Amino acid sequence: MTAFNLSATLNIVRLISNPQLCLPHLVIPTFNDLPVPLMNLNGKLIKAIVLDKDNCFAKNHDDRVWPDYEDKWNALRKAYPDAQLLIVSNSAGTNDDIDHRQAKIIEEKTGVPVLRHSTKKPGCSSEIMEYFKANKVCEKPSDIAVIGDRLFTDIIMANMMGATGIWVSVGVQKSESLICKIERQWYHLFK
Repeated sequence: MTAFNLSATLNIVRLISNPQLCLPHLVIPTFNDLPVPLMNLNGKLIKAIVLDKDNCFAKNHDDRVWPDYEDKWNALRKAYPDAQLLIVSNSAGTNDDIDHRQAKIIEEKTGVPVLRHSTKKPGCSSEIMEYFKANKVCEKPSDIAVIGDRLFTDIIMANMMGATGIWVSVGVQKSESLICKIERQWYHLFK
């Protein structure tokens, strides 16, 4: 079970003064609809990609790529090899992940690194930038795309850091959780 996300709770307050903060730059229903390679808002090639796991490229609480997405996964890994792809989860790789066991399993099953971070999304953008800079992938947030299924974490983070936010609106299976329903209503209200 994922512990309380203080970062998301505090950053949701920002939506009161700026409701567009959680609006994505691109909406795709599923991971299979992701264009590869990706371009930023200025038409320049994206150099680095941050991926949320649950309900984006994997079923919730599963550590492998959803079988229907394997061809798209392989195309993405080919276009963005090595440190250009980074999985950023609010469970795996966080301080809640004891000895980063889940992160290690995901890395083994996907072949993609999982960020070790102390602050959960949307507050871990500085840790993401440190990772990409240390690996000589990119220096600017505008070179990054954040792909996720949650407007109040993934997309807020993308917008706050100046990256391209890509919302997976349905995912492996459409979530009927209360927070996801609220996010969908918010999107339709402010888009």
